[in-house]
Amino acid sequence: MKKILIAALFAGVSTVVLAKIPAPVLSDEAKAKAAEVAAKAAWAGKVDGYLLCKSMDKVAASYFKTAKAAGKETKPPVATPACADPGAFSYKPPEAIKPLEASGAHSPAATATSPPSSKTPAAAIAPEKKS
Repeated sequence: MKKILIAALFAGVSTVVLAKIPAPVLSDEAKAKAAEVAAKAAWAGKVDGYLLCKSMDKVAASYFKTAKAAGKETKPPVATPACADPGAFSYKPPEAIKPLEASGAHSPAATATSPPSSKTPAAAIAPEKKS
């Protein structure tokens, strides 16, 4: 009984200790590498799908050929989209997001200091809704 109680105590303590370990902080370099690995895995999935599509086409052609030679009646093949070759792997890393000030999203100084182009007050353009 003592052994079971001690084992349960150690299991409970270890789960509490593991729960308090913080997540690792990834550097920008590590994030970029992880994004590239994810892109390569997605490409590999597309290549696998392409190869599967080609092999299914080959098997279907073989089946129809042998069935026709044996004189068996076959239904017409179902129209499916052609196999799309994903091509060679190429990865272009996304551009880093610039801060708002550096991205050129703010108004130029000349526009910011001049008055608005309309003399209509904002209250007249969008009046408050009566409740």
